[in-house]
Amino acid sequence: MILPMKNLKITLPTLLIGLCIGLALGVNIGRDKPLLSNPFDKTSLTDKIKNIGSEALETSGKALENTGKALQGK
Repeated sequence: MILPMKNLKITLPTLLIGLCIGLALGVNIGRDKPLLSNPFDKTSLTDKIKNIGSEALETSGKALENTGKALQGK
């Protein structure tokens, strides 16, 4: 089916805008970031390592606290 020129003038920009928005959201999903954050924002490898290390330290500290509480209860 061939679209008339009037429909093509509306359809083509709509598809391009949708493609750009979908691409930006897909990049954010792939990087485990909030959907509406900047997809071009670069986080360095050292920042990622620091974040992972601090999360691991926090979870291990909580586990150690829970173990201490369990031992005090015995």
